[in-house]
Amino acid sequence: MVGPDTDLLLSCVAFDAADAECLARAGRKAGRIVAISSASVYRDDEGRTLDEASECGFPAFPVPLTEESPTVAPGPETYSTRKIAMEKALLDGSSCPVTILRPCAIHGPESKHAREWWFVKRLLDGRTAIPLAYGGQSRFQTTSAAAIADAVMEAVAGNLPAVANVSDADCPTVAEIGRAIMDVMDGRAELVGLPDAPTHPPKLGATPWSVRLPMVCSAAATAEATYAQSVGPAVRWLVDNVRSENWRERLPQLAAYHNDHFDYQADERALQLPGAASLAA
Repeated sequence: MVGPDTDLLLSCVAFDAADAECLARAGRKAGRIVAISSASVYRDDEGRTLDEASECGFPAFPVPLTEESPTVAPGPETYSTRKIAMEKALLDGSSCPVTILRPCAIHGPESKHAREWWFVKRLLDGRTAIPLAYGGQSRFQTTSAAAIADAVMEAVAGNLPAVANVSDADCPTVAEIGRAIMDVMDGRAELVGLPDAPTHPPKLGATPWSVRLPMVCSAAATAEATYAQSVGPAVRWLVDNVRSENWRERLPQLAAYHNDHFDYQADERALQLPGAASLAA
């Protein structure tokens, strides 16, 4: 099916070297292969990665991360080592042009890992105050599904390097993410910043973007739209399709986190912490 008339062979689910070998064989005559990898392949100077952050501490990444930043070694051990093995096998083994895209925290309709639900459900449940770990100032790079689609088209046109980070036009703080979601929903809650926790992940006010140190990407495929400008479709899809009784089935990757996202008793305790302070817009 993949012949000289095929302009693009796109894989969103290539996870390891074996997948890359299959892609390279299938796409021998394609115009280009584009594979979705992940910005999780980066490591800090001490070798720490996102995969082991809860055990080894959050990585101290350079700000910003670039495509030239150091990555993990390829191997079968973790999600990130398998992804970098996929990248290397595809870049080394393909007979047609290859582009590897490395998105960050993806947002968009139909996501099974819709981090935005953390705020959306609280607003739907009528929560009037929302505590945020690390003062609500965590920055964990975001990438819209639309930005990835645009990057694919840029890759097909030959306008990207072989490996390209993909990001939104900005890297919002958690507080800015909350305000953007509230704007889409036309709802309001007070955002309350908590004093810094000594560990990662924090025990109170832990959003899916809450990190002790920033992860900010400089991207060869930087979107024109900011997070606030592009998150609307994801939020509206959640409001229309996800409910308290079905969210674990609709969002299984979000549900797989070890912590309880919606422990409102813990929220109430967090709001009473010394040093908890309302965050001005």
